[in-house]
Amino acid sequence: MTGLVLKLGPHERVLINGAVIENGDRRSRLAVMTPNANILRLRDALHPEEANTPVRRVCYIAQLVLSGDADPGEAKFQLLRGIEQLSQVLKDPDSRELLAAASRAVVENQHYHALRALRGLLPREDRLMAVGRS
Repeated sequence: MTGLVLKLGPHERVLINGAVIENGDRRSRLAVMTPNANILRLRDALHPEEANTPVRRVCYIAQLVLSGDADPGEAKFQLLRGIEQLSQVLKDPDSRELLAAASRAVVENQHYHALRALRGLLPREDRLMAVGRS
């Protein structure tokens, strides 16, 4: 089986190409066979006011592409610039790997994969921000 496989919990919602789809009472798996489909798990969606840190701002741009609220061509430049800026600060090997994966995904117009890689940076950013506030 090829394509993206989504594992959904009971009543979990997902946005696929602008349509909100809600799972039923049981866990399920969906195989999305259409290449380049725009997919966003609504439980992972950031609200505009939550895009208040460098990583969250870049995640939010990718999310806007997936929700259909931003032009992918215009967002590509913003995403790549944001990833480059993050790479100037996040220099550890794990962060570098996630940033490289996000960058490749943006270049290949795979915004779901870019968002997924960028979200992997959130725990590290949270730790760094907490240390900065202490």
